[in-house]
Amino acid sequence: MSTTFTLLKKEAKGIVPLYIRIQSSNPKVNIRVKTNLLVPAEKWLLDRNGVAFANFLKTDEGSKLNKKIIKIQDAINYKLESGVELSIDQVKEICDNIIYAEERAEEARLAEEARLAAERARKMTLSKYIKLFIEQIENGDRQTEKGTNYAKSTVRSIKQAMTQWAQFQEATGRTYDFDDIDMQCYYDYTAYLKGKNYAINSVGKCIKELKGILAAAESEGHHTNSKYKDKKFKGTRVEVDSVFLTKEELTAMMNADLSDLGPGYEIARDIFMVGVWTAQRVSDYNNISKKDINTYTRKYIVEEEDPNTKEKIEKVVREEVTYINIRQQKTGTKVAIPCSTELKMILEKYDYQMPHLEDQVINRYIKEVAKKAGICQLVEIETTKGGTPAKTRIEKHQLIHTHTARRTGATLMYLSGMDVYDIMKITGHSSPAMLKKYIKADQLQVVEKIMSKYNYFN
Repeated sequence: MSTTFTLLKKEAKGIVPLYIRIQSSNPKVNIRVKTNLLVPAEKWLLDRNGVAFANFLKTDEGSKLNKKIIKIQDAINYKLESGVELSIDQVKEICDNIIYAEERAEEARLAEEARLAAERARKMTLSKYIKLFIEQIENGDRQTEKGTNYAKSTVRSIKQAMTQWAQFQEATGRTYDFDDIDMQCYYDYTAYLKGKNYAINSVGKCIKELKGILAAAESEGHHTNSKYKDKKFKGTRVEVDSVFLTKEELTAMMNADLSDLGPGYEIARDIFMVGVWTAQRVSDYNNISKKDINTYTRKYIVEEEDPNTKEKIEKVVREEVTYINIRQQKTGTKVAIPCSTELKMILEKYDYQMPHLEDQVINRYIKEVAKKAGICQLVEIETTKGGTPAKTRIEKHQLIHTHTARRTGATLMYLSGMDVYDIMKITGHSSPAMLKKYIKADQLQVVEKIMSKYNYFN
């Protein structure tokens, strides 16, 4: 048997294909087939035993060609020795498999890379999930556990926390995926936030929002990494010093001359006061309209003395009661708030259709209103920034913001002697422990409340 490579014509010139000639008596094969091996004709026609041809085989082109020829010959001979009666198509297939082995290997490598890239594109990563999560809570495609849309304030809080997470990754030059979240990640992230002089509660909020997203992604089957559930991987929160306003201070704010500040300041004050007398979050008290106002006639019996007979008589009294129905945006809780005299006066001023101002505007304006009202006493506050506790004294009006209204309302109700469970029905708090965080009465005020309500200590 023999397997040789030849040119079609001895006078060929330029780059030409080689032909393979296979001859065998057992099995009987006599085939001449053009291959896709290309050679310079003048090189192939050189004396095979001469120096010039030997030098050609030492070149990169000649070496590659020779290796392929040897592989083809070995493959053909192996088939013949195995008794295979080769056909032209089989010979062409053997030749092409060897000639194009590198190209096909590269094609296979590129195809595998493309497959893996497509798989990675389909795979949900933490960064992709965060983006999707935010999009869904913004457009309402994702809802809370109670089946309600996420409140705007909650969406804003999550977006702010995820902005910090993105900036942390940018600062570290690393993109974290689900499996990268561990205690070292926690330590690095909290250290980064503290390095930005974040208060401990701000750090805690960033961790809390990240954990919430990781939990949602795990429940949806996007990852199985539970290291974020470690008891040390937590959003620490501490009680911070916050102020509330006394009735005298509220009166001073209502009586303050705001004429030189502009009409927006009076509107901001009135919206803030609605927050005080409803004890709601700004997202709820800054949106009260006529549709939220309800009235009913309350009937009750009182005893009076008949001016003629001096006898006691019972009299039916009818009283119209105004109250506000609110479904709280953050929790979806329904609450009903009786309108106090102060609240009715403000609502009537605007024909029960309160104007709206942006939260940031109210925060800015209400500080000026409080300053005009003389609420300037120094208050000592404790904070924690960058992981370090600190004390400072600051004028009270500078500490007032939209949430002070809710804190003030809850505290004043408590000091009036109202039962905490009745207060919870108005504020919407789920437990006395949660309500307690809002009540800012000092020890002396609590003692006075107890003394006025109970005669035990008399």
